[in-house]
Amino acid sequence: MSVERIQQHFRDSAAVKLEALETLSMPIAAAIDTMFMALANGNRILACGNGGSAADAQHFAAELIGRFERERPGLPAIALTTDTSVITAIANDYAFEQVFSKQVWALGQPGDVLLAITTSGNSANVLAAIEAAHEREMIVVALTGKGGGKAHEVLADTDIHICVPSDRTARIQEVHLLTIHCLCDGIDAMLLGED
Repeated sequence: MSVERIQQHFRDSAAVKLEALETLSMPIAAAIDTMFMALANGNRILACGNGGSAADAQHFAAELIGRFERERPGLPAIALTTDTSVITAIANDYAFEQVFSKQVWALGQPGDVLLAITTSGNSANVLAAIEAAHEREMIVVALTGKGGGKAHEVLADTDIHICVPSDRTARIQEVHLLTIHCLCDGIDAMLLGED
């Protein structure tokens, strides 16, 4: 394995993160405010995505329910990617495109937030979840890349779009993880004060 190839991954990742610093700081701050207000009002955050984005949804929920870097009471978050019985029942009885939207309809309440994660912006089941969230009077925070794909078209004016300026899935996922950590840290700072 070429050490230069490995080092290039680090350089590419750093370059995308530095570019994203300029374009994503404001929407991430808006997402923190939105999520904090929802939590402060007794609402919760639902999160969904496929593959690596499913892992990111679970990571986000774990950081809120458990803790991020500081001790605090758990915060209500649900990863819609974890209940295999629900997911397989919906996929089998209806369609895979509905595995998240049916959960949003069942669990989402007005004032809740949906964290919709799709690197391409084109995942049909995530797009359906966004539409269901709108019908349930929820706000959507979308984490995308590759120009935002179809998600850019279905988001409402009240939603927040955090679109990573990259076309490479690995780089998008790396910035999504950093964004999730920024969201968790921001929520904690609003709850507990700055360090």
